[in-house]
Order: sequence, then structure tokens, then C-alpha cells
Amino acid sequence: MQFEITKEYIQELQQLIAEQNNDALLNLLKEVHYADIAEIIEDLETEESIYLIKLLDSDVTSDVITELDEDTREKVLRGLSSKEIAEEISELDTDDAADIISELTNEQQEEVISHIEDLEHAKDIVDLLRYHEDTAGGLMAKELVKVNENWNVLTCVKEMRAQAEEVSRVHSIYVVDDNDILKGRLSLKDLLTTSTRSPIKDIFIKNVDSVNVNAEAADVARIMQKYDLEAIPVVDEIGRLVGRITIDDIVDVIKEEAEKDYQMAAGISQDVEADDTIWQLTKARLPWLILALFGGFVSVSILGGFSTAMVKYKELFFFTPLIAAMAGNVGVQSSAIILQGLANDSLRGSLWNRLLKEVMLSLLNGLVLAGLLMSAGMYFLGFELRVGLTVAISLVSVIIIASIIGTFVPIILDKRGIDPALATGPFITTSNDIFGILIYFWIAKMILGF
Repeated sequence: MQFEITKEYIQELQQLIAEQNNDALLNLLKEVHYADIAEIIEDLETEESIYLIKLLDSDVTSDVITELDEDTREKVLRGLSSKEIAEEISELDTDDAADIISELTNEQQEEVISHIEDLEHAKDIVDLLRYHEDTAGGLMAKELVKVNENWNVLTCVKEMRAQAEEVSRVHSIYVVDDNDILKGRLSLKDLLTTSTRSPIKDIFIKNVDSVNVNAEAADVARIMQKYDLEAIPVVDEIGRLVGRITIDDIVDVIKEEAEKDYQMAAGISQDVEADDTIWQLTKARLPWLILALFGGFVSVSILGGFSTAMVKYKELFFFTPLIAAMAGNVGVQSSAIILQGLANDSLRGSLWNRLLKEVMLSLLNGLVLAGLLMSAGMYFLGFELRVGLTVAISLVSVIIIASIIGTFVPIILDKRGIDPALATGPFITTSNDIFGILIYFWIAKMILGF
């Protein structure tokens, strides 16, 4: 059953911390999962959080620290000495340890690493810190189980037992040669059902998916998602096995990418959270708001150029917001579908076929909406036929143009190496508002002859 964190529970914890009743605190948290403890700490004051971290065993709190929000973790780590941080780090896999240490200053990093007693563990962490966080090297852990292709099954089992003590979860058994070049993977079933004298080279599976240590994190996520992998080995430029990436790290990457794309689609240019400072939030939002303001000035300028038409045909003014809104909505819908396809790497086939499909779909939607608008306009509003025809043709045209823009702008940006999420939100909405109004009055001029 999922643990429920109530207001009363938090208050009880705070009371026990204030009383420094350690036995009662340990008893209250005895059966609580580390992820729930992290959630509890988010609701406590910084001093209370540090008190709990120092009270609980490192094998629990090390996992708790990895689950904390970055801002909360920064405050907690600030209250711990370098030696205390090292004790927490020592209990973690190298990838999680490197992630936490990377958040410290260079001076703190050196101090913490110097206090790690396991020199091999410290060496692996230092090695991981060399890689950018958005690459396979920045995601991988050094802990894995590997066997030599020249061993027999009996030797292999003995070595695996020794290696497995350092690995929290064994997803795969990798096979390497004498130079640590990745050759394949070993099936546990084959290992158990084969004679102990059989050489590993005769039973291992040669085909194994791997990624280069410098591969982009988003590309690694796509590969693991496509082939439904729980873990994937990481190799260097000459094919040597240097680490592995597990699914829990990829879930974090997918979540971060989704949050980033959502913020960009909403017109937020930086990674921000609700509790960031006003200045940080302003810097993230203001650029796109300036773009929207500029687009608004362009729209006003276009409307100003057709002021005489609106004096003669006042009905045109009432439909201007409708045309602009439909253009923006259709553009965002089309771009959202393309973005999803780009993210899932599922866009297939000719671009011309996609264009034809999008035009046909837009034409059908436009005809339905224009027909409804014409019928409602003629019946309820009583405008003349030529005005109704102008609005209907404009609506169909605007929907087609907006869908084409929404489809091809993300594709073009992606081909140029620019994040296609830029195509959504304010960019598509503003550009289609402008094109929508321009097309609307151009068609009105053609039909009504002003």
C-alpha cells in the first residue's frame, strides 16, 4: 500500500525533531521507503531536514538525497561537512554519486572525493565527471558484470559472484576480449544449462546494442525506448566497454526532455520552476512575450492598412479574432503532431505525401467549419452573401496555410539542428495570426472589391 504523508504526520515528525527524540523518530520512519522520506524532507525546514539526514543510516539517506529536488538537495548538502557527504556518496552507484558531486563547487568536489575511502569508487566517480551530463558518459554507471570470452563457464560464475557484490541490480552480463572490447552478452539461461567446462566464446550472443560514450542522452533514450531495453552498454571510441546505462536514468532523461519541450511550447525559454525567483521567471518568459508583442504590432499594422474596408464593411471586423484564433489553433495542432513524431522517431515516408495528407485534412476541416459558419452567419447574423463567402473562403485558406506552416516549420528546424519545440506556442501562434489576418483581408479585397 502507498504510504500517505499527512499534515498530522509531518507535525508529529517536527515535534519529535524539536524534542530530539531519536528513538521515536527512527521508529516512525522505520518502514518508510526512501522516496517517501525524500517527499517528507521537502515539507520540512532545512535544519529539520539536515537533522534527519544525520540521524538515519547512510544506506537509506544516500538514496533519499538522490530523490530530493535540486534546490532542497543543495540546501541539505550545504549543512553537511565534506566527510559526511563522502559517507553518503560511498553508498551510491557511481552515476548517482557523480550527479550529486557535480552540483558542488570545484573546491568542495576535491574535498568530498578526498574523503571517499574506496579509492576505486573515487576513481570511477572522477572519470564520470569528465563527461557532459547530457551524454551517454554523463548518464552511465561504472558498476556492471563482465566476463572474458576466453573463460569457461566455471571461471565465469566465480568471477560473476565477486563482481555482483558491487552491483545493486544485474541487468545483463557483458562479454569482452582481453582488451576489454565489447563482444556481446551472455544469457543467464545458457550459463545455467551449459557444461561448466564450455568456453564462453561458444555460447555468448554476439549481437548486442551499445552506444558511444559521447552519444547524446536524447539519442540513447530513443534507442532504449525503441528496442525496449532495461540497460545498454556504453563503449569508447575503440569499442571498449566503459559502463552501462539503466532504464531509471533514461526515465529521468525522458521526463526532463518532456518538461523542456512543454516549457518551450508554452513560450518559456529557460528551465524554471514555480518557486524560482521573480527575476529568473521574468528572464524565461519575457523573450517570447516580446515576440508576441512584436507580432501584435504587425497585426495592428495590417489592420490599419485595411481601415477603409472596415468602414465600408463593418462585419469584417467581427470575424477578425475568429480568423486569427483558428489560424493559431490549427498551427499548434499540426506542429504538436509533428513534434510527437520527431520525439518518437516515428516520422516515415515522403514529405510530399505528408504535405498532401495535411492539405486534404485541412481542406476537409475547413469546409466543415466554413459551412457551419456560413449557415450560422446567414441565419442568425443576417450578413450579406458576399461577406459570408469572404469569411468562408478565408477560413478554409487560413486553415490550410496554418496547417502547412505547423507541419513544416518543426521539420525544417529539426533538419537544421534546432530544437523543433521552438515551433510551437508563441512562435506558431503569432506567425499564423499575422498570416491569417493578411490572407483574410486580401481575399476580402478580391471578393468585395474595395
